[in-house]
Amino acid sequence: MIKNQFINQNKLNKFTNTIADKIKNGFVIVERNDKMPFTILVKEGKKVNHGFNFFVCCATFGMWSLPWLYLTQVSSRTKKILIAIDEDGNIFEENCYMG
Repeated sequence: MIKNQFINQNKLNKFTNTIADKIKNGFVIVERNDKMPFTILVKEGKKVNHGFNFFVCCATFGMWSLPWLYLTQVSSRTKKILIAIDEDGNIFEENCYMG
């Protein structure tokens, strides 16, 4: 599989388990490279029902506007992450910014 002096089977198992956990949480593998090793995963954002949220906002006299804004800006955004093993053999996870 990977022939690197810094990466042992234990690290590869942890790398694979980290990816499996992300897949269980709804992420999908977009790109994977076993030579480097790294994996890029994407999770589509949730669709916000603006009609329902507008109704709730009116019913609560505007108090629902902050949670609605949060849902619109944070929850509905597509998430893209990179999981990789660095030169020291440590597994790290980083957010990828989408333009």
